[in-house]
Amino acid sequence: MRLVLRFMKPYRWLLALTVALMAVDVVGALLVPTLAARLLNEGTAAMSFHTMTVTALQMLAASLVAGCCAIGAGYCCSVLAARVAKDMRDAIYVKSLDLSVFDFRQFGTASMVTRTMSDVVNIQVAITNVIMMMLPVPFIFVVSLTFAFSLDTTLAWWLVGAMVCVCAIAVFILRSASPLYRRLQRLLDRIGAVLLENLTGVRVVRAFGKEAFEEARMNKAFSEYATTSIKANRLFANLDGLSYLFITLFIIVVYWMCGGRITAGAFQIGDIVAIIEYAVLALFYLMAAQMVIAMLPRALECCRRVREVLDARPSVSDPAEGEAVDMASRGPLADGEVLAFDDVTFRFADAEEDTLRHISFKARIGEMLAIIGATGSGKSTIASLAMRFHDASWGRVLVDGVDVRDMRQHDLRARIAYVQQRAWLFSGDVESNLLYRDAGAGEQDLDNALSIAQASAFIDQTEHGVATKVAQGGTNFSGGQRQRLSIARALVGDAQLVIFDDSFSALDFATDAALRKALREHMHDRAVLIIAQRVSTIAHADRIIVLDDGHVAGEGTHEELLGDCAVYQEIVASQTGASERR
Repeated sequence: MRLVLRFMKPYRWLLALTVALMAVDVVGALLVPTLAARLLNEGTAAMSFHTMTVTALQMLAASLVAGCCAIGAGYCCSVLAARVAKDMRDAIYVKSLDLSVFDFRQFGTASMVTRTMSDVVNIQVAITNVIMMMLPVPFIFVVSLTFAFSLDTTLAWWLVGAMVCVCAIAVFILRSASPLYRRLQRLLDRIGAVLLENLTGVRVVRAFGKEAFEEARMNKAFSEYATTSIKANRLFANLDGLSYLFITLFIIVVYWMCGGRITAGAFQIGDIVAIIEYAVLALFYLMAAQMVIAMLPRALECCRRVREVLDARPSVSDPAEGEAVDMASRGPLADGEVLAFDDVTFRFADAEEDTLRHISFKARIGEMLAIIGATGSGKSTIASLAMRFHDASWGRVLVDGVDVRDMRQHDLRARIAYVQQRAWLFSGDVESNLLYRDAGAGEQDLDNALSIAQASAFIDQTEHGVATKVAQGGTNFSGGQRQRLSIARALVGDAQLVIFDDSFSALDFATDAALRKALREHMHDRAVLIIAQRVSTIAHADRIIVLDDGHVAGEGTHEELLGDCAVYQEIVASQTGASERR
């Protein structure tokens, strides 16, 4: 609950107002049976019309005040819970941006969506119910028992017994249900993961004719969730039934004990009505609290899951305040060196072997540097280290001569434009996607980027040009069109280094060649790093680095590597035939 209190702290005034309104509501609700008891005890025949009118007006006023305060408390409580939920979602989102790629994968996309949406909704509902249904319970108990003891000690002790029994049963069921709700949230994550896989991989499912298999997998996930949910609901169904039983038993005891005492003149009708009203009111709030108790195990588990994200320490973080290098005051290096790997070794946290070993190279302004290697040789890991999605295990990654760990991530990524392997576009239009990196770019900048990326041809053929709508993920464009738009997005702005991480794979050879030619003609003021598997993509680069199982197997031009690098020769032979090696 410390998590909820932390987010509720800015709204303490709203909580105080809600509690004050609820207190007035409870007092008004308890005054009504007290005034009714006075009318019944004195009898309408013995009371004057004026007294009856005054008492009736008092009951009406108490009811109206209690009702208005209940409405006000409900409104304030809803606003409070909604603001806490908003702040909690904002915090999860901001934290997810701080997490490294590896950290984020530890949670998983489906789990992060569930924590941000479903878990926060459960916490929001729990906050509302706890404030509205549980906070008044102690006050109701104290006042009801005080009034009951003032009327009859014996009946009051019976009321205490009924309350204690219901509370004991509630505590037992709460302890029994907690493990079930922890399992429910894990199963909800599993449902989200399986559903996300089926939706994103629907073409693969259909291509292999695995609809029945995936349906069985979904049914299994749904069935496990339903079975566990039924077990939890049965526990709380028993709690409701037992609560009704104890309320009914107490009322029977009151009638049984008071019948003869009324006949003997030792007890009055109004007192019976008052005690029953106090008991029903107290036990009603107790039953309402039990409904909240039924939600608490799930809400507490949701709090734990949200706190798990918020308390996670990112493996990649900015330097402490005041320790980061001020990149704005630094001019370009004399030799134009933008990126440098200095004896870099890297191993993933969950890996047993190094992915990269002793990598050293430099990328300079006006140079096109290429990296090639077999699948799994560590090419994309170099791009991730340059962008500081991960930190080097050994050695240094330098940008503008500064270790990336000594600069803010925002300053680093403002200097680098990155095009990843999987082209991704955001919903909106083409223009909003192109402006994603540099919102201040002009129309001419967009046209130049589209032209270099070879995207002008198909964009100009559309009816709306750059105003053409883009579906989520860019699914209304072909794979090659998405890649070209992603490349154009990276070329907007003034990044010193542009990294293409196997970004030409979906392009045909003609488009690939035209794009590389345009890059060479227009990228004189930038450094270009191309990571690719196709030899034709990188053959005309100024320098080529050949990776083999995480280490540099060769470095030089295409012609130099053909002469003295066996690994490069094998790659060329596998793609173009042995004749190309000579």
